[in-house]
Amino acid sequence: MSSSTSAGPLRRLRRLRGTQAMRDLVKEHDFSLNDLIYPLFIEESIDKAIPLTKLPGIERLPESALAQETKDLFALGIRYVMPFGISHKKDAIGSDTWDDGGLLARMILTIKEACPEMIVIPDICFCEYTDHGHCGVVHHGDVDNDESVKNLVKQCITAARAGADMLAPSAMMDGQVLAIRQGLDDAGFKQVGILAHSAKFASSFYGPFREAVESELNGDRKSYQLDCANGRQALQEALLDEQEGADVLMVKPGTPYLDVLANLRRETHLPLAAYQVGGEYAGIKFAALAGALDEQQTVFETLVGFKRAGAEFIVSYYAKQVAQWLATDRLVK
Repeated sequence: MSSSTSAGPLRRLRRLRGTQAMRDLVKEHDFSLNDLIYPLFIEESIDKAIPLTKLPGIERLPESALAQETKDLFALGIRYVMPFGISHKKDAIGSDTWDDGGLLARMILTIKEACPEMIVIPDICFCEYTDHGHCGVVHHGDVDNDESVKNLVKQCITAARAGADMLAPSAMMDGQVLAIRQGLDDAGFKQVGILAHSAKFASSFYGPFREAVESELNGDRKSYQLDCANGRQALQEALLDEQEGADVLMVKPGTPYLDVLANLRRETHLPLAAYQVGGEYAGIKFAALAGALDEQQTVFETLVGFKRAGAEFIVSYYAKQVAQWLATDRLVK
């Protein structure tokens, strides 16, 4: 049979897929450890790590283990961590977060002292530090936007003073990025960046996170986090953060919102991030434990998917395991 038609030669795209070497040559996207941020859960006043049943393979670490964990992660090739604190000093406003001796500041100091080259990007919010589980100050059953923003600025300055390299505000308060940028600059921390949780959706995929940080929520967060139905509103949120001085924009969760990530990539030249949240991790992990999926290949496929959609980097609970897989693959080769 002829390999051409009257319209011209037959296009055989399979020519570029015939061998692994050829597939590698034309590969459009890939990931490396330089693209991954690893979240850490640190609980004060405990003596040993607590395994998380809804996030198999992930633990709440005691503060006493944080320095060694940081060194171990760095030895694996991980260079970016996002610490979350589980506070035993919760109150109505999360005041421990702007105490220079509080858990947030201590976590950052410990990581930087253990490994000065590790980039520390703490979560900036209040849900782990308030007795009501909301991301700010609650008045009459609703989160007060402007009062919460004032407290976020105080939290950010404390984190910067402790040595944070970049801050990841996730409260979804209007005007938070502008206020944080101005607050940091006025306090002499112009070099500290902002990775804004710009398009953060009110999502059922956060379920395992509640166990991870022991945050019992009164009500829901639908008055300040995005509705899953609203892609255009998500772009507005992200582009406002860009105008207010964010250095990086993030879409959260990741997999259900790849369309938002791809659309945002077309609207901005800022670096973009995706957060592969607890429900995404758990979905793969439990399916793999049941034998329904090849875990490593599935994880790698999702990470490439984030990159293909436009993310420069990904926050993922799989980052440490990915580093271990890559190390094993290098040894085998």
